[in-house]
Amino acid sequence: MINKGRRSTKSLPLATRLFFSHLVVMIVGVLTLVIISKLSSPRFFVLHLQQLEKRGYRLFNVRTELVDGFEGAWRRSTIWSVIVGGTAAGGLSFWVSRRIMQGLTEMEKVTQEFAKGRLNARLPMSDIPELNRLGTSFNRMAASLEGVETRRRELIGDMTHELRTPLTVVRGYLEELADGSIEPSPEIYMRLVRETKRLERLVNDLQELSKAEAGYLPINIQPVNIRPLLESIVARFTDQLLEDGPVLQLESPPQLPLVLADIDRTEQVLVNLVGNAVRYTSQGKITIRAWVDDSKLWIAVIDTGMGIAPEDLPHIFERFWRADKSRDRHSGGTGIGLTISRRLVELQGGYIEVASELGVGSTFRFCLPLSLRKMD
Repeated sequence: MINKGRRSTKSLPLATRLFFSHLVVMIVGVLTLVIISKLSSPRFFVLHLQQLEKRGYRLFNVRTELVDGFEGAWRRSTIWSVIVGGTAAGGLSFWVSRRIMQGLTEMEKVTQEFAKGRLNARLPMSDIPELNRLGTSFNRMAASLEGVETRRRELIGDMTHELRTPLTVVRGYLEELADGSIEPSPEIYMRLVRETKRLERLVNDLQELSKAEAGYLPINIQPVNIRPLLESIVARFTDQLLEDGPVLQLESPPQLPLVLADIDRTEQVLVNLVGNAVRYTSQGKITIRAWVDDSKLWIAVIDTGMGIAPEDLPHIFERFWRADKSRDRHSGGTGIGLTISRRLVELQGGYIEVASELGVGSTFRFCLPLSLRKMD
């Protein structure tokens, strides 16, 4: 029986609990007032009569009638006070409970809308400070969830679009090979290999980006010397450049201070940036420049390629963004290398910037924090 009573109490709505709580407080207060008044008022009244008799008033013969009359008047006034006060207090308790529950009821409706997938619902501001703070926090959470859902849908749409292109090419060649429309040749097989490699790069980049944005990508921060890495990057890409292509050069002091970085992730960033510069620079030069500014080491990749239009610069680090919608597919890019690079730099405590002029070239630069440890 006790457990059933507890369960029935727990099932009461919050508004009912608030209302009953106010009533209980009111009843306790009224009962305390009545009991104390009942015990003390007649005694104080008798003392007052005695003081009047000392002043010469003859009240001895009517003292009993006066006390009885006082008690009767007190009882009647107490009854009416309890009725009027209880009614007023009950009405006020009901109004306060409704006012407090209004914001919570609206929040319940919004959460139900969220459950139905309508993520643009927001709570109105309340004149109750506590509910107002709760509503503000809820709206921030709702805006964040709506942004996550929007990015998720955009990512799914982008992935579908990016995966469809190489799959369509592969399927087309396979169907033509199967029905004999074209003859097998090394060129066709190499085209199929390139498309499958592009699919593999896209899947790997998506996996890397997903880990980086979720914070699951392992980052091994330690004091490292970047100079040997810069030299190896120059040597690696120089072998890939054609004789009539751009010149790749390094501009850096012979000795660079140690930086706090993950050498493998920094190499990944540089490979992405230099690879983009090589891909979109047909002639001129590509420069890798390093310098120290305050407590940071800056590394810039400067090219004399086609450049980026001003209206495209704000979007350059967004996933799958292309100023020229066809050039990355033609060159084999996945469209998320810069997005990954920005996240990798941020995970190492730095940030990345871009400056470009259409037809002149681009400069991508990022910074890494310096280590307090000196080189041996």
